[in-house]
Amino acid sequence: MKIIKKHTFKLCLLAFSLTLSSCALRSVPSEYSSVNLDVIDNNTLGNGNILIYNGAGILHKMDNTARLNIGIDGKSLGQIKPREYVIVNLEKGKHEFTALHIDMVNMRSKHEVEINDNTKVIKIEPTITSNKLTVTNVLPEKFETYITRPDRK
Repeated sequence: MKIIKKHTFKLCLLAFSLTLSSCALRSVPSEYSSVNLDVIDNNTLGNGNILIYNGAGILHKMDNTARLNIGIDGKSLGQIKPREYVIVNLEKGKHEFTALHIDMVNMRSKHEVEINDNTKVIKIEPTITSNKLTVTNVLPEKFETYITRPDRK
């Protein structure tokens, strides 16, 4: 009986550590230069300057599955954590966005986005089964609590 308890404890410990480590999404460096603006509002965005933010909900923040690795046209934009944003300059036309988050398995999605002079804000968020991208052109609520994504190596 003592041996069974000992092995059960080890198996539970192993399962617990695998569960915690499986949700860890490694950061990837960005191949895009971010744009720094003194003032961020609807007047300074557009004409290629696009604000991209992570709109993850409370459930993804609680279980640490809210981090997103983003790619545009096959190049890495890097990782955006909850309440972070990045501003990039994109040419007009169609662009393919890819998003990846880990929730026990890789949740990868592709999104076709048409960029024009009026495209200003893009919200990307993890969902239970994939990722969702929405061109909102509106800054998120409580935008003052968001931070610029720091450079990650």
